[in-house]
Amino acid sequence: MIGTVISKNDKVIRLTAERWAHIVEAHDYMAGNQDMVFECIEDPDAIVHRGANEFIAVKHYRKTVISEKDVIVIYKEQESDGFIITAFMTSKPEKILKKGELWKK
Repeated sequence: MIGTVISKNDKVIRLTAERWAHIVEAHDYMAGNQDMVFECIEDPDAIVHRGANEFIAVKHYRKTVISEKDVIVIYKEQESDGFIITAFMTSKPEKILKKGELWKK
C-alpha cells in the first residue's frame, strides 16, 4: 500500500504498489507524481461518473513535469472503501468532461 485519500463521497481510496507500478509503466512521466494523484481525488475540479461505481477525477495544473496539463484519475468506490485504477495527464480533458460531469468545483 502506497497511501490513501478521501474522495468527495467520503470513501477511503487506496493506491497500491501494484497499481502505481501499472500507472508508471504505462505513463512514465507520472513517476514521482503520487501527490498530484491524491490531490486530484481529494480536491478535483470535476468528477465524471464512469458507471459501475467508477469515477473519473479531473484536476488542472498550470505546471507539471511535462507542461500545463490536466491530471486524470480513474477510481472505483466500493461499499466500505475504494481503489485507484489508473492515472495519467492530458491536454484534452474535454474528451472526458463531455461524458457528463457529476460534480464540479
